[in-house]
Amino acid sequence: MSPLQLGLGALGAAVLLVMVIYNLWLAHKNRPRLPDAAPINLSEPFGGREPTLDADALDDGFALPVPEKKPGLDALIDVIAPIALEAPVSGDAVLATLPPTRRVGSKPFAVEGLNTATELWEAARAGQRYSQLQAGLQLANRAGALNEIEFSEFVIKTQAFCDALNGTPDFPDMRREVARARELDQFASDHDAQIGFVLRARRAAWSPSYVQQMAARQGFVAGSMAGRMVLPAGVAGLPPVLSLSFDTQAALADDMSQSALRELNLALDVSQVDRGEHAFARMCEIAQTLAAEMDGMLTDDNGVPLPAEAMTVIGADLEQLYDTLDQHELGAGSALARRLFS
Repeated sequence: MSPLQLGLGALGAAVLLVMVIYNLWLAHKNRPRLPDAAPINLSEPFGGREPTLDADALDDGFALPVPEKKPGLDALIDVIAPIALEAPVSGDAVLATLPPTRRVGSKPFAVEGLNTATELWEAARAGQRYSQLQAGLQLANRAGALNEIEFSEFVIKTQAFCDALNGTPDFPDMRREVARARELDQFASDHDAQIGFVLRARRAAWSPSYVQQMAARQGFVAGSMAGRMVLPAGVAGLPPVLSLSFDTQAALADDMSQSALRELNLALDVSQVDRGEHAFARMCEIAQTLAAEMDGMLTDDNGVPLPAEAMTVIGADLEQLYDTLDQHELGAGSALARRLFS
């Protein structure tokens, strides 16, 4: 073999070696980021630690909301039909007579009784007695306003319930209630705020397990669906403060280390969360922290970057929204607001 052939062979081998090394480097570079060797246990609330807040980020501190103890039905957002009784009835009888479904169309239907012992309105309970009853149907929700057909179904369902208990219902005027429903629906539509941030990977993608670990460090716990994590409210049983979601298929993959995520969605349903949770301030702080630690870029749904100035404007608008909801007795996170904006 001539020196030229030997040289060309050596050069070809060198080029091949360089290509192999480059491909290995490229594969390593594009491999989704994996969690640390000791991932946080998502089965423990807040990833095994209590969440903390940056005191400087919240001007007036952090006060936990207090759960409300008030009747479910309220004339502000419900059609209410009082039911007169010939004699007090037992809670067992009421429960046995309730219709099998608690909805009329898209609206929640409920029956409450005036407890003879406590003199408080409540959902019927076994072993209690009630001197009066009332049936109610929600005027509006995110599915729209109560209409004439739904009102008629409400009358039929309530009348059947009353006949079984020898009760006499007193239904309000349908046209007036439907008009109230439309007004309430219009107000709700004008003041329904749901805020979403998108966190996009700048370079390397993320594996689902890496996302879960980083989110758990911010206080998120596993949600009820694959690909969803939530930041719990300060009071057990209330809706989460924030939700973080990513591709469901990636979360269900047999080997999550091979799944590549390039964006996450952080969401706040304003009307569902008590104002005292300072949800938007926490949302901004968490989003910025995740962006810095995960090498991500924070944008809106259209991919437009979100500077700090934009967040300040959104925060100011939210304060006005909170004030408006409070003035109409529909404060964010209240039982009525959670029902109306659902």
